[in-house]
Amino acid sequence: MGDLFATPVSTDWEGLVRSIDRSAMPSRVHHIELFLDAEVQDAVCRAFHLLDGLDADDPFFPQRKQVAIQSFLGYDYVRMGLEGMEMPLHNLAATDTADLSREGGRQFVDEHRGPITNWDEFHAYPWPDPHAASTRSLEWYSEHLPDSMCIIGSGGFAHFAEYLTWLMGYETFCMALYEQRDLVAAISQHLIDMYEVVIQRILEFDRVKLIWGSDDMGYRGGPLASPDDLREFVLPGHKRMAEMAHAAGRPYLLHSCGDLSLLMDDLIDDVGIDAKHSFEDTIERVTDAKQAYGGQIALLGGIDLDFLCRADEAAVRERVRHTLSVCMEGGGYCLGSGNSVANYIPLGNYLAMVDEGRRFTL
Repeated sequence: MGDLFATPVSTDWEGLVRSIDRSAMPSRVHHIELFLDAEVQDAVCRAFHLLDGLDADDPFFPQRKQVAIQSFLGYDYVRMGLEGMEMPLHNLAATDTADLSREGGRQFVDEHRGPITNWDEFHAYPWPDPHAASTRSLEWYSEHLPDSMCIIGSGGFAHFAEYLTWLMGYETFCMALYEQRDLVAAISQHLIDMYEVVIQRILEFDRVKLIWGSDDMGYRGGPLASPDDLREFVLPGHKRMAEMAHAAGRPYLLHSCGDLSLLMDDLIDDVGIDAKHSFEDTIERVTDAKQAYGGQIALLGGIDLDFLCRADEAAVRERVRHTLSVCMEGGGYCLGSGNSVANYIPLGNYLAMVDEGRRFTL
């Protein structure tokens, strides 16, 4: 791997939080990702021997592995929520053609029909019990995470638009907006009721310093439903999550794909997000978002996935330097991919992005 990571970085969760709440200029670039695909994590572990000395039979091996990966790469956190909040869906599979291919293929939610299309299915659905969900990993990280790292509370909550479309099926959801709005409202309220319990339980852990909701609301051409429908059935859930996070003194971050330009004023002024994640060049470059919203919220990531897949390492480094020169001004930016580190991104390009962030001087 040549001279990758020759620039040392020490984890610093307080600097990460300052970068996101825009309370002070950071002393270095902080990095953030929604997640790294498991195949990418394993490839990084193999390339840098990160699992040497770890016992695969340790019941907390997965947690130790996460700490090893995150700290080595220079991330100041691990991302964790409650465990046991899975909701069964109708999934489809396709062959995974990535170099770091996934056994069993890539999973997609059936867009035609989900498990809840009528009131009988709503009442029969096996909703998870947020009171019974496990805090096992949160407890372990709280006790064993290095003092310089924190937990980002994320996963298992705040999926309002996603689960409305996944539980019903996107086509059924669109029809229900006209024919069964009471059912859409009931699902929306049930999600809010569950996620209030989830986020409250997560916020009980002092090592949780940020709350990160993940909820794709749009696609390249606009939001998945009309802005008014999202204001009625989706944004109130995020507003409640943000209120609870803020009451506990934690910023509320939002990951959402798609063109949300029709909703950005709502997200900033009404919902109260502190940071926005997920950027795609064909929708909005993060450098343009910095100019538009950088005085109100932090911007996260933004190195476009398609670019990361197609560019060479020299172009990746140049793009990172340009992005940082624009987005680091005044603070309120963390470096990362435009979405997540998918297994089809060339590993060398991902590592070059991280390495160039380490080298950048403010």
